[in-house]
Amino acid sequence: MTGDPAGYRERVFSASDGVRLYFRDYAPARTGDRPAVLCLPGLARNSKDFDGLARHLAARGHRAVVPDYRGRGRSGRCSDWRDYAPARIVEDIRHLLDVAGLHRIVTIGTSLGGAIAMALGAMTPSRLAGAVLNDIGPDVNEGESGAILRYVGQDHPVPDWDSAIAWLQGLMPDLSFTTPQQWREFAEATFVPGTDGMLHLDWDPAIALPFARGAADGYDLWALFGSLKPFPLLVVRGGVSRILTGPTFERMTREHPSCLSLTLSGVGHAPALTEPPCLEAIGALLSAVRTQRE
Repeated sequence: MTGDPAGYRERVFSASDGVRLYFRDYAPARTGDRPAVLCLPGLARNSKDFDGLARHLAARGHRAVVPDYRGRGRSGRCSDWRDYAPARIVEDIRHLLDVAGLHRIVTIGTSLGGAIAMALGAMTPSRLAGAVLNDIGPDVNEGESGAILRYVGQDHPVPDWDSAIAWLQGLMPDLSFTTPQQWREFAEATFVPGTDGMLHLDWDPAIALPFARGAADGYDLWALFGSLKPFPLLVVRGGVSRILTGPTFERMTREHPSCLSLTLSGVGHAPALTEPPCLEAIGALLSAVRTQRE
């Protein structure tokens, strides 16, 4: 465990199979009865994606914990691609809850992280206080998910940060970033320098294989979504997202008895969650969690 003057601690623990797992732990600026927040990244993403949101939450009294899944970021890589299966990731997150002492949480999950949040609702309902699902639902556009798996499943070395930014802008032109600094930060959350002098994607390309070869099939995501009905819920959708479609988004808001919803016009997969409307909506969800407890 190491301290960081920027406001978070870097922590590590061992998974049940011995893989070293990393997470960031953002301490709140003030204490209180506010629930901790567990931020869960997308398929190939890592804890850096949530840095802005985690700082925002910690400044408002919420402890924020953000993991790097196995094979991503600063967590260990696996020698067998089967160990990247979603069931293994869910097991890691349940272990993290114990290691970090998280007893009452609001989960904020982007893409795959949202599916994990749904699984936690079914498997650990006593710990859940609320959830945010960011651009993910029980029905996923298979064509678009296939396109994601294709770029996740291979490295894309580039010579410099300008090249990294250009590649990301071509790949994901509909993100909400509007400044060069935002794109640079996104690039730095996506690439890391390699020993060959090139920048490489900050994940093991083998993480795509369990999904490409069907290890994620067979889960009833609508049943998992149903497990969230007792809890305050916010669903965020990028207005031009092809992962969370309009019809699925509308069905989710109909089937959950108290669902808050937000659509970001012109934004694709996935919203960064630091957009002002997202921060406002997340604040409303957290207020609903506190009201429910009272």
